[in-house]
Amino acid sequence: MSDQPTKITPADLERKLRALQGDVQASVDDKKPALAGVAAGAGVVLLLIFFFLGKRAGKKRSAIVEIRRI
Repeated sequence: MSDQPTKITPADLERKLRALQGDVQASVDDKKPALAGVAAGAGVVLLLIFFFLGKRAGKKRSAIVEIRRI
């Protein structure tokens, strides 16, 4: 074995990073449909929560206006 370390070239770094990116991209592509479904479900739940909280707040602050004819 030689005492001198081998040099890392830019091509070595690029090859390693592309391999890593390929693994990560494959993992993300597999999980995209499930994540989209979860995100859509969470959006609907948040929309319903805001709707019902707004409806309740409107009932608390609603004024009763009485109009009489003379």
